[in-house]
Amino acid sequence: MNNNDLLIRLRYALDLKDEEMVDIFALGEEKIDKETVQDMLTKTNGKTDDTDAFTENEYEIACTNPQLNAFLDGFIIFKRGKQDPAKKAPQKVSLTDENVNNLVLKKVKIALTLTSDDILALLEKAGISISTSELSAVLRKEGHRNYKPCGDRYMRNFLKGLALEYRL
Repeated sequence: MNNNDLLIRLRYALDLKDEEMVDIFALGEEKIDKETVQDMLTKTNGKTDDTDAFTENEYEIACTNPQLNAFLDGFIIFKRGKQDPAKKAPQKVSLTDENVNNLVLKKVKIALTLTSDDILALLEKAGISISTSELSAVLRKEGHRNYKPCGDRYMRNFLKGLALEYRL
């Protein structure tokens, strides 16, 4: 799953409008206009090669890792408000292609004030059952000895569970 797919699924699951997405990007200190957001969410009509079993979706404008990170940071501010500057600021974590799903899961968890039990319930709604230790491994800091990368399957089902929870 690429960054554009994640944006589309988050937008659908949380029922965000284009204007709200522009505001969220702005809160994350990324200047993006409404047309750019729409282009990020629009698939190109390129021909698909039937020889490949799986091909990535292609979009008018690709969402980069820094843009996705800005969106997620802005989403936390959008849902929870600005952090008090007197408190210690959180560490800035850069997105890499390996940890995108882990960071999306962590930041959505923070923004929506979800507990681990809430995440497990969302996954159950989507038809996936994992243990608390598996979830704990996915939520750990990269480099920890028990860290485990979050696969696309878990991310898709987490976003599906969010959609089932927040869109009904």
